[in-house]
Formats: sequence, C-alpha cells, structure tokens
Amino acid sequence: MRLGIAVLLAGYVLSQFYRAFLAVLAPVLGAEIGATPDDLARANGIFFLTFAAMQIPVGAALDRVGPRRTAAALVAVGAAGAAVMALARGPLAVDAAMALVGVGMSPVLMSLYYLFARVYPAGMFGTLAGAALGFGSLGNILGTLPLAAAVEAFGWRPTLWAMAVATLAVSALAGWRVPDPPRVAAPPGRQGTVLTLLRIPALWAILPLMLVNYVPAAGLRGLWLGPYLADIHGADIAAIGWVTLAMGLAMIAGNFAYGPLDRLFGTRKGVVLAGNLLGLAALLVLALAPPGGAAGVAAVAAAVGFFGASFPMIMAHGRAFFPPHLVGRGVTLLNLFGIGGVGLMQVVSGRVHAAGLAGGGPEAAYATLFLFFAAALGAGCAVYLFARDRTD
Repeated sequence: MRLGIAVLLAGYVLSQFYRAFLAVLAPVLGAEIGATPDDLARANGIFFLTFAAMQIPVGAALDRVGPRRTAAALVAVGAAGAAVMALARGPLAVDAAMALVGVGMSPVLMSLYYLFARVYPAGMFGTLAGAALGFGSLGNILGTLPLAAAVEAFGWRPTLWAMAVATLAVSALAGWRVPDPPRVAAPPGRQGTVLTLLRIPALWAILPLMLVNYVPAAGLRGLWLGPYLADIHGADIAAIGWVTLAMGLAMIAGNFAYGPLDRLFGTRKGVVLAGNLLGLAALLVLALAPPGGAAGVAAVAAAVGFFGASFPMIMAHGRAFFPPHLVGRGVTLLNLFGIGGVGLMQVVSGRVHAAGLAGGGPEAAYATLFLFFAAALGAGCAVYLFARDRTD
C-alpha cells in the first residue's frame, strides 16, 4: 500500500508540474514558436478541460476496476503528450500536447483519494488529502526555478523529453505496484450513478465553491504570474522562477495547514470559508493596490496561493455525504467541478486580459483579470454560506 501511494504521489508531482510549467516557459515559447500569452492561456485551459472531462469515466473506472489499471493506462497517455510538447513547432501543437497530458494526469490524485477513502478512517481524509496535495505540489516547485535552470542549461525541448520519460516510468510503476482495494457492493436496487450524487441536496452549496476555489491560484501560478512580471516589472526568466517558486512554496504550506484544521476547530465549513475570504482579500490587493516590485508581487501571490489551498478541505466536506459504494464517482465529481472550473476560467481569462489590454494597456489588463478572479471567488463564497457543515 505504501509503495503504491508513493508511486501515485510521484504521478501527482508530475501533474502539478504540467499544470504550472507554461508560466515559466512563456518567454521562450513566445520567442521560438510564436506562442502568445493568450495562446498559452488557451492551451492551459485545454489541459484543465480535458482533465475535467475525464473525471466521470475515471470515477466509474475506480469503482469498477480499481486504481491500478486506471492510473497505469492513462498516465502513459500523458507521457505521449509530453513528447508532443517537446516536438511542438507552433501553438496548435501545444494545444494537442496539453490535451494529451490532461488525459494522462486525470486519474492520479483521484486514485490517491480513492485509496484514502477506502482504506483509512474517515476522520483522517482531510489530513491525508491535504498532505497528498502538499507533497504533490513539489511539482509546482519543479516547474519554477529548477525548470528555468534546466531550460537555460539544456534547452526546453530536451527538458520536456526528460519529463516524458519520467511520466512513462510512473505509468509502468503504477501498473506494477498500485493496489486495488476490494470492491464495495452496492445495496440491492441502489447501484447509483453520478446523477445519484447530484441529487444530494447537501452538495448543492458546496459544488459552486469547488468550481472556483482553485481558479485564482491555478490561474496565477499556472499562467499569468510570468507574463505579469515580464510585462509590468520587466522580469527575466530567472526572476520569474524565483517569484513563482515563492508562490509554489506557499501553496504547499497551505495544503499542509488546511489538512488538520477541521479536527482542530470542529468545523469544515468555517475553515473553508475563512480561508477563501482571506484569499479574496489578497486578490483585491493585487488588483486595486498592486505592489511596486517583484518582491511585493511575490508576497501577495504567496498569500493567494496559501489561502487558495482549500481544495482538500472542500473535498473532505463533500466526501462526508457520499455513500461508500459511490466514493470513486463522488471524489471525481468534485474534482470535475474543481478542475473544470479552472479550465473554463483559463480560457475565459485570456479573453478578459485581451479586452483589458485593448481598453487601457497592460496595467488595466491585469487589474481587470485579477478582479475577474476575485469576483468568481466571491460568488462561490456567497453560495457556500448556505452549505451544511459536516465533520467525520
């Protein structure tokens, strides 16, 4: 079990790397293959949308055949996507590569969560989920200064070939060592589907916040922080690497910090709501009173990342309402909303930025973009006020 979890954690490190690495590669991809920030926003959105679209079949596969074959088969597709990216000659190839990588990374975290929900006590789910995100977010770190250093030393294409090989190795190890827990039989006449879960009223106030909670942190760290630093502060790739590293470390710290708070305070709803409101405040600072230098940007972006790491706690809140035989479909349904929201917002964010740029220049474009993220998060928090609290 422990070795299988370690393999899936390695896969999740790769997943975090792939969802964030375009922010650092933005300058070199623009110079060498003509990919604009809007092109990369679309490609990153395609990753998240493809990832999200896979959640329903992944959930069914986890409940029916288990995580071993599900993870092994799909992660191999991600390795093919990394190879396509290494061969890219234009923005459309980047789109295709990110679609394949989205398919490949779609089962990794949910396979971990499936094992946590099936094997460990229910009260530990939030802590384990947060720890998995924290360890996996080392991929965010690999996608910052280490990636920038590798690109400068070896070039971006050899670096991505190395990532393709690493991804293929994780696929092989998953097929060898990831365990499949015994299946849970559904009660007679109550097999259930995703529609069964959507009829649970308690989820209706949770799903909107799940849709938007990860949007600001993923949007900044995964795409917009690099162009923002380059356009507004004249930062080079090394400086972008340092700032994105600071935000990535803050996101890791946030994942670990959220994990045990439901047991400490006796509430999941309160922890989630307070954290997201603090993240909203940081976004408003970035939009309305932006710092004057890269160090200030790093501090505010780190706050967005730290407080925006509520994903595992919202997942634990929703999981508490799932019947045992639908756990696989349940965690992937929540992930569908979480990742699907990021994908939709990434695509829309490129248009928001372009509209702001046309209307008032770079400063206005980024202020509009950050306000857009803040408005989405605020709307999710408003609906979540009506959520029913539950701890295990």
